[in-house]
Amino acid sequence: MTRSRVLDRPSAAAQRVAVPRRHDAPRVPARPHDPAHDDAFSRALYERHGAVLLNFALRLCNGDRHRAEDIVQETAVRAWQHREILDPTTDRVRTWLFTVAHRLVIDHYRARQARPNEVGDGESEERAVPDPAERVVTLRAVLEVMNELTEQQREILIYTYYLGHSVEQTAAALGLAPGTVKSRAHYAMRALRASLRDRAVMD
Repeated sequence: MTRSRVLDRPSAAAQRVAVPRRHDAPRVPARPHDPAHDDAFSRALYERHGAVLLNFALRLCNGDRHRAEDIVQETAVRAWQHREILDPTTDRVRTWLFTVAHRLVIDHYRARQARPNEVGDGESEERAVPDPAERVVTLRAVLEVMNELTEQQREILIYTYYLGHSVEQTAAALGLAPGTVKSRAHYAMRALRASLRDRAVMD
């Protein structure tokens, strides 16, 4: 992934995309518009979170690098739009970035489902890279249920499940004791399973 792929200044059209609720974002004191600050924000976002965000997006997209890079690009645009209230120099902003990324994956999935198939549209790609329907539906359900969890629960699951971090790595990243990580992960997974069961009953 090149730096320009993730952090190019968004076009006027890109800046019109919907953004997450502002209260979801980790807040820092608002700053007046400053081109130098904008450039520093982009550099910090890429250097500290770019590789981790791409790895996260690859997992969500079943290893499809092209789609994953699109998700990273759109997530970076959303972050750039919130540059006055986001602090890219901290790991805490990752929960916000990951939440935006998995919402975008859901939106892309729904858009593909709603779009009529055109002759030859994606046929060779689908045949070359099978994408079992069961796995896609399961991923969609899990991502949607993640939105029903608390921010603390989402954060733990993102590090321990989606990124595959160990308890020790997660504890170091979040500044928590390993025992706290284990406890939060246990209750977060229990909440996730309960929500998935409730969804299955309702369906």
